[in-house]
Amino acid sequence: MNDNKPYLVDAVIGNGRTLASVGRTGRIYRLWWPHIDFPQHVDVIRTGLKIDGCGDTTLWFDEADAGWSHEIAYMSRTNIVEVSAASDRYPLQVVQRDFAVPDADIVVRDYTITNRSDQAQSFSFVWYSAFNITESALYNTTMFDAGSDSLVHYRQRTFFAISSANVCAGYQAGHARDGANYSWLSGNDIDMQPDGALVWRFDNVAPGASVSMPVYIAAGTTRAEALDVMAAAKAKRAADWLAETTAYWHEYLAAAAPCPAGADAEIAAAYERSLLTFRLMADKETGSLLAAPEPDETFSRCGGYAYCWGRDAAFITTALNKAGLTAVSEKFYDWTLTAQEPDGSWQQRHYHDGSLAPSWGLQIDEGASIVWGMWQLYEQTGNRDFAERMWPAVSRGAAFLAAFIDDETGLPRPSMDLWEERKGEHTYSAAAVCAGLRAAASFGRLMGDADAAARWAATADGIAAAIESRCWNEAEGSFYRGLNLSVDAGRFASALALGVQGAAARDAKGYERFTLAHDPIVDISLLGVSAPFGVLPAEHEYMRRTADTIERKLTTPGIGGIKRYEDDGYIGGNPWILTTLWLAQYRVQNGQYAEARELLQWAVDHRTETGLLPEQIDRETGGPAWIVPLTWSHAMFVLTVSMLSEAGYWSAQ
Repeated sequence: MNDNKPYLVDAVIGNGRTLASVGRTGRIYRLWWPHIDFPQHVDVIRTGLKIDGCGDTTLWFDEADAGWSHEIAYMSRTNIVEVSAASDRYPLQVVQRDFAVPDADIVVRDYTITNRSDQAQSFSFVWYSAFNITESALYNTTMFDAGSDSLVHYRQRTFFAISSANVCAGYQAGHARDGANYSWLSGNDIDMQPDGALVWRFDNVAPGASVSMPVYIAAGTTRAEALDVMAAAKAKRAADWLAETTAYWHEYLAAAAPCPAGADAEIAAAYERSLLTFRLMADKETGSLLAAPEPDETFSRCGGYAYCWGRDAAFITTALNKAGLTAVSEKFYDWTLTAQEPDGSWQQRHYHDGSLAPSWGLQIDEGASIVWGMWQLYEQTGNRDFAERMWPAVSRGAAFLAAFIDDETGLPRPSMDLWEERKGEHTYSAAAVCAGLRAAASFGRLMGDADAAARWAATADGIAAAIESRCWNEAEGSFYRGLNLSVDAGRFASALALGVQGAAARDAKGYERFTLAHDPIVDISLLGVSAPFGVLPAEHEYMRRTADTIERKLTTPGIGGIKRYEDDGYIGGNPWILTTLWLAQYRVQNGQYAEARELLQWAVDHRTETGLLPEQIDRETGGPAWIVPLTWSHAMFVLTVSMLSEAGYWSAQ
């Protein structure tokens, strides 16, 4: 991580083609276009004021350690971010509103600067930007286009123009940081450098008066296209763009299913924020769904998040269905047809163009979840045309799943688990495959292929029987996390010394492989046997005991919330929003509504300042620990609220 690319951000803005992450001081840290997963283009963007009589240097009001205090929030029921910056040291206050224009490649940064003093103030507004276009520090050029009064950053076929409705007083292309620090720009027109700066001048602003300083970022695949987009941006006032964008988001929410009546204002606000987040995380062109805006492009703490996982997407689309946003779900499943392998599988994760993303290997629950999710959408809509479009992929996918069975255990053969950390025959993965095959059988009956439906249903029933008979751990009072767990030689030797059952064998290339017969770690994903996959009913004794063991062993002392599994060390082993809500969903299934409501409230209480749901909550501080926002977290929130509604809980309040 560096100061220009923090792991944690405070807000996101976008429109399905553009996505930007914003910090609480108003800095845009990352900007993706024309897809929301890749590539990212911004190295750094800074904004400051050079106030006459307040020293020789630019006052960068977008940083907290320069004497400025900040507040950040989304404007009500929108994806428009408002940030205020003020300081007791200086006479000016800045309020900015950042948003992406719907249906246009325009980001608006609308600044209002107010003179809070009792004397007239003169000052310059300073903009500095450096773009590593298509995530490359090489071969970037920055130029000033006098005809449009724009600074233009470009590399190959990606161009970003930056300008304002106000006419700039100065500019510099290349090596502009020092000039920006003193608000003295050289007028250099073009340089093969990634950075540049602009300055605008305001004189004699009266006490209490405000001035408007809109900045537009316009994107295109050629210089002419980017400048045409800039011309369109300038053709309207920033206030008009604000009004149109506000109306767009309000209309989007109006078209969705409202938060259930009876839910309190906090629940309703978190529900609406989740729906607004879903729209940002859906690629407008492809329909693919983003797990999260990338926080760690160098993979310094994780393996990255700016991809589409079938696992996450199945939960997200089911939440979209419940919220009445089935068109978004349908577009996603149309996208999955582009990502399926010739053998019928779906691999672990993908870029939004359908190509294979960096991977840890086959994760069998991913493809199974996609097939299951397709049927969830069909059940919601009854759209026969959708079923017919999906049927060839469902048939190939089910054939792959049905062939991927261990004859000895009756479970799916070893693959990576849902957390992408270990290889084995995992109970959650088996539940997902069982549900995927049952969904495929339902499609088969619908499409008139009774033979295939019967085969897939029989295979699913065999998996369900194997889960119940082979995966139960009576000593722990919970399911095993899995069987035939792959381990390294050191762990294998230590386990055998403790009397743990295991086996060693050589593969076809002569490499020695080690497995342990059982993985006894208690893991939240074991609830997947019931919620959502319904392999066993929630009232089954094994499910009740597993859920109680999970709550006892995985609740975080002090802070509360549920962590993923017993010995979780990822980012310190924190409670997660989605895992806590997973337990809530099981409690709803089992009729334990008060317990579910309490877990739901924990998620509400641990939203960020802007109302977003992170992946993890710091087990010591209670603040966000990792990934803001995580789309899966928001999906689990909507699903939990909807499940409580379907159970009649909210109407009884």
